[in-house]
Amino acid sequence: MILPLADEAAFRAALDAPAAVVYKHSPRCGACIASAQEVGFFAEGHPEVPVYQIDVVERPDLAQTIAERLEVPHESPQAILLADGRAIWHASHWEVRALDLEEQLARLPT
Repeated sequence: MILPLADEAAFRAALDAPAAVVYKHSPRCGACIASAQEVGFFAEGHPEVPVYQIDVVERPDLAQTIAERLEVPHESPQAILLADGRAIWHASHWEVRALDLEEQLARLPT
């Protein structure tokens, strides 16, 4: 399941999770169609990992806050894997792939 990331509270919830994914999405972007599908595949296969999606068109301010807080340059589409409140991996555009997210998740200490 993909959860909406529409406010600071949702962003704090993502940061508080042992592991989470923040997915930046623009409904105006062609590359977002493919990346959204990949993020969806990951979410289906890993229900234990919360996946949050932010619409960067509706919430550019929050998208920028996320970029600044995580020290990851803003791009869209973009997937950011979080662990213990920090970004440990990110990819954008055609590099957003479920398999890569799974590989990075598997590298986290248990």
